[in-house]
Amino acid sequence: MWQLYQFPLCPFSRKIRLLMGEKGVAYDLVREHPWAPSDTFHNLNAAGRTPVLVNEEKGITLADSRAIAEYLEETIDTSPMINGTAAGRAEIRRLVALFDENFYADVTAPLLHERMKKRIITRQPPDSRQLRDAMRLAHGHLDYMDWLIDNRPWLAGSTMSMADLAAAAQISVADYLGGIDWKGHEQTRGWYAVFKSRPSFRPLLSERMDVIKPPAHYSQVDA
Repeated sequence: MWQLYQFPLCPFSRKIRLLMGEKGVAYDLVREHPWAPSDTFHNLNAAGRTPVLVNEEKGITLADSRAIAEYLEETIDTSPMINGTAAGRAEIRRLVALFDENFYADVTAPLLHERMKKRIITRQPPDSRQLRDAMRLAHGHLDYMDWLIDNRPWLAGSTMSMADLAAAAQISVADYLGGIDWKGHEQTRGWYAVFKSRPSFRPLLSERMDVIKPPAHYSQVDA
C-alpha cells in the first residue's frame, strides 16, 4: 500500500491525490506540517517538502510532485494524463510548469503565507496589500485559462490531462483561502465546477483545517 505524506493545503500534494484518484490507486494519507516536519519525514525527504510517496513493500520512496506524477504515468496505464503526440505532451508539461511555478508564486504561496502561516505560526494579521496583489494576479491567470478553455475542450487539448490536475490543485487551495474572485471568469468557473464533481476531487472538498475555514461556496459543486 502506498502512503502519501502530505499537508491538506499543499497544492502539490493535492495534485498527486487527484492523479492517484483518477488512476484508481489506493493510498493512505500521512499528515505532515511543512513548518515542523517529523524526523521520519525529514529522513524521507531532506528538502522537507510535501508530497512524498512511499511504498515500503516495494522499497520505493518518491519526492517532488512532478517526479511522482511522471513515475505514476510510467507505471500505471489507467487514465493517462501525459499523452498524445510529442508536441501535445510538451504542451501539457508547459502548462503544469506554469501552474506549479507561476500560479503558485503569484497566488497560492502569498495566500498560504498571509492566511495560513501568519495565523498558525507567527500569530500575525494578514497584510491586506499582499492579499490584494495575489487576487489581482489571480485574475490574470484566470484570464489566460478562460482563453485556453475558449479554444480547447480541456486546458492542454482535447482530453483531460496533468495540466488540468495541476491547475485544479492550485485553484482549490486559493479558493479555500478566499483568494479567487470568479466574476468575469465563467469559462474557468464552469471548467472548475466539472472538476469539483469528479470522484477524485470529493475528498478534497470535505477536508477542513482546524482553525481555517473556507468560504461557503468552496464545497458547492456548482459554485
